[in-house]
Amino acid sequence: MYAIVSTGGKQYKVAEGDVIDVEKLDAQPGDEVQLDVLMLNDGNQITVDASTLSDKKVTAKVLEQFKGEKQLVFKFKKRKRYHRTRGHRQNLTKLQITALPIEAAAQSAETAE
Repeated sequence: MYAIVSTGGKQYKVAEGDVIDVEKLDAQPGDEVQLDVLMLNDGNQITVDASTLSDKKVTAKVLEQFKGEKQLVFKFKKRKRYHRTRGHRQNLTKLQITALPIEAAAQSAETAE
């Protein structure tokens, strides 16, 4: 049971309990955030229909805000005595996935039986 979610222009494959690092979100540690779902797989059926998934959200808890590892950017032109070194550290948010929409559907189906 997993879902494909999108945030920050990227897509992530997540299951309940996963911890992922995404581009910085405007949320404080301890807050709950909702992520857009692009695909759902509940073990029996795969759902990719955008109209069906438009109201589905994956719930995640913000664990921390932090900076990623330094990425070096090195520019060099041979025989011209030109070289520049720059560094970049991306602001990131660590999320823990707490609930998938497929589990709510599975639980409601079990109680209906």
